[in-house]
Amino acid sequence: MYEQVSHSLLNDILNRLETDISKQDLRHFYTRLGANFYAIHSLFQRLYGDRADFEDQAQRLVETMARQYIKRPKKLRQLDIEREKDHNWFLHQKWVGMALYSQGFAGDLKGVREHLGYFQELGVNLVHIMPIMRCPEGRSDGGYAVSDFRQIDERAGSLQDLRKLAMDMGEREILLVLDVVVNHTSDEHEWAQRARAGDPVYQNYYYTFKTRNVPDMFEQSMPEIFPETSPGNFTWDEEMQRWVMTVFNDYQWDLNYSNPAVFIEMLDILLYWANQGADILRLDAVAFLWKKIGSICQNEREAHLILQLMKDCCQVTAPGVVFIAEAIVAPVEVIKYFGEDAVIAKECEIAYNATFMALLWDAVATKNARLLNQGIKSLPVKLERATWLNYVRCHDDIGLGFDDRDIVLAGYDPPSHRKFLIDYYTGQFNHSHARGLPFGHNEKTGDARISGSLASLVGLQYALESGDADAIADAIKIILLLHSMILAFGGIPLLYYGDEIGTLNDDSYMNDPHKAGDTRWVHRPTIDWDKAARRNASGTVEYEIFSALKRMIAVRKEIATFADFNNRELIEVENPHLFIFERYNLNKQSENVLVVANFDSKPQSLKLEDIAHWSEPQYGQLIDLYSGQYPDIFNNTLVVPGFGFYWLSEML
Repeated sequence: MYEQVSHSLLNDILNRLETDISKQDLRHFYTRLGANFYAIHSLFQRLYGDRADFEDQAQRLVETMARQYIKRPKKLRQLDIEREKDHNWFLHQKWVGMALYSQGFAGDLKGVREHLGYFQELGVNLVHIMPIMRCPEGRSDGGYAVSDFRQIDERAGSLQDLRKLAMDMGEREILLVLDVVVNHTSDEHEWAQRARAGDPVYQNYYYTFKTRNVPDMFEQSMPEIFPETSPGNFTWDEEMQRWVMTVFNDYQWDLNYSNPAVFIEMLDILLYWANQGADILRLDAVAFLWKKIGSICQNEREAHLILQLMKDCCQVTAPGVVFIAEAIVAPVEVIKYFGEDAVIAKECEIAYNATFMALLWDAVATKNARLLNQGIKSLPVKLERATWLNYVRCHDDIGLGFDDRDIVLAGYDPPSHRKFLIDYYTGQFNHSHARGLPFGHNEKTGDARISGSLASLVGLQYALESGDADAIADAIKIILLLHSMILAFGGIPLLYYGDEIGTLNDDSYMNDPHKAGDTRWVHRPTIDWDKAARRNASGTVEYEIFSALKRMIAVRKEIATFADFNNRELIEVENPHLFIFERYNLNKQSENVLVVANFDSKPQSLKLEDIAHWSEPQYGQLIDLYSGQYPDIFNNTLVVPGFGFYWLSEML
């Protein structure tokens, strides 16, 4: 019965489509809409079905999808068709990414375009350009406080620059990833300005209240995201004479997704950027999309329904585009952002593996893999048609959101262990060479996160300043060890710009009054291209790191077993310094890969007899795929160098 109502509504909507839309060639659009409309209508009704204007809003929703389909360039429509035929295209091991700020990487979008050869030289073929939409000077939160969702910030360039960049990247088979901030806007956005002026339509785009009654009820259960710089979750707006929800910063107003007009506006924006050439859209702060009194206002069921609806609508207009969920939440929660289908990702096809990242940093500090092994066991299995984004470093801070139960099972006291990690990475712990800075320190709880570049956090800055050759060598080994993990684990590895040449902390942010209070800018560098040129000079730090990563990436792309099909098994051994997992090929055991990592500075041994079917190779001698060398094995015991790793396979 419900399905009949859905089809009836669809027919009514199609009959009412405006003349200028209905005259277009919409064959593929109609086919996809018919296939997805039941799900779209069902979700839209669950979210907004109790509204008197529901049918009008549903009409607007379909018209929005149709208009953006008509605007979709012919080349992108063809790409949609190709990717529909290969649903698993993004799971291939050939994809290796890099995240960057266009301004810091090469000045602007034109500069990025001029350096496309750099990505190809390294082997990167997926580039995430951090937020480039128009935002206010100073009050931008690194680009995440958007004042115009349809314009490029002039400091990054123009829409024409982006289109040319997207075209050139497409010709080089480099995927383009763009950010869309779906949770909030800048208080200088047109919608916020209209709300300030007293327009009730736009005040309903946000959470605004005349008194503190409702905000106080929200505050009873909502945590503070930035307690040091932006305490609380509401800000009094003098001009509007209302309280407005501002979960992140007082100039970032949270959007009210209980209003269908907000959903339709944001869907239109997603499709707009898909039509500018984005292959992947990174949806920022998706865990916060639905607010409910009495909850922490994160990971609510309705937030998942919104993402499912966005995905279904995108499948109609631009099915070749996939979503990244920026949800830095507990593993049991992050897995839900793929969706609840047994196979297909019904929300976002890709999610950040923040747990793996944090666990790797724990292993570096402790010189052992106890918590890493325990934490990975707690990482839920992803859907078959979804994948992780694995990274060592990103533009944000390093959080220590490990599960307390895992910390206890690893043999640590949770508060003491977190304090140790903060002290270690901020250089307060004896014998630590890390040069990190605290971020988001909470005076009430003592919690903090960590800022700092990869090279500075692993001791390279200290080593270079002190002229310690051994410390330099160790720091480089750790940089390579960490990258070997994200390249082999299963998912899309995402490098962070500057890490490939050992870029150190950038303290110049302290000279900018708009950035000085945010330590994250210490690891958002401006690339020194003279320094980058040393990647071609043998014997330099830049050469050692860049050339090793280049080889590592090339080898990864050749190993079909590294494609992400839930083909990974954790292997635990008695040696606490080792982290071991197997990537396996169900069809060809000879193509299995044993990944072994040593997080201690001293060589460690591994008895191969403790690992099923690796004790006596059936097909030939073991070889390290990365180096092309045969590892040291004595009495069936593998010796793993300090801060070393192996990608082992059987040499036929």
